[in-house]
Amino acid sequence: MAIPRLLVVDDDGEMREMLVTFLQRNGFIALPAASEAEILAVLSQTRVDLILLDVMLGCENGVQICARLRAERDLPIVLVSALSADQHQMAGYEVGADDYVAKPFNPEILLARIRAVLRRGRRSPSLGYRRTAAVWRFAGWTYDGKRDEVTSPSGYQVPLSGRESRLLKVLLANPHVPLTREEIAAALDVTGEGEAAPEAQGRAIDVLVGRLRSKIEANPRQPQMLRTERAVGYVFGVDVERMDA
Repeated sequence: MAIPRLLVVDDDGEMREMLVTFLQRNGFIALPAASEAEILAVLSQTRVDLILLDVMLGCENGVQICARLRAERDLPIVLVSALSADQHQMAGYEVGADDYVAKPFNPEILLARIRAVLRRGRRSPSLGYRRTAAVWRFAGWTYDGKRDEVTSPSGYQVPLSGRESRLLKVLLANPHVPLTREEIAAALDVTGEGEAAPEAQGRAIDVLVGRLRSKIEANPRQPQMLRTERAVGYVFGVDVERMDA
């Protein structure tokens, strides 16, 4: 199973380093950031499973950043702030934060709440394709998530099975992000509660990827969109435009 990747966002270098070290010691991959620009840079380069976002980032406002992130992405966000009054917490929840932790906090309590948010995310379809009422455009193709229809550049509809459709949603929600077979399997739950051995999971994903390639690639043997990422898994290597319905 993939190790969760957390993005720790705080403009206080000492606090940021302390949190990164603490989370790494407790089994996470923890990446640092100090501003919205750094958040976006990290998100453009790698998968992130949860953002731990400080509310007061110098001249930037974490609540406003959370609102902008939530408008574009569906990944979990935990706000951290010295502002503990009810109205401050409600402001965070109203813009889509998954949890709000007040400073000063017990690190073990923070750890438990991060794990709880990640568990809730895994119980829902994960890797950011929960919002299905949207239209995606990619390389001339169109996928209508509400109608569950994919249309080729020449205008004909291509039928997809349920699993092929779910795989496409995962890929569309994560363009240019290398995904392991284990991550894809966890998102799709193609093995039934994850009980199959990792080798069987990998084979199931390879077969599913092959079927989807046969329907959306001009040459499935030399795929241009759904590419194999050596030593990782797969990556959807084209730009994706999303429009909410």
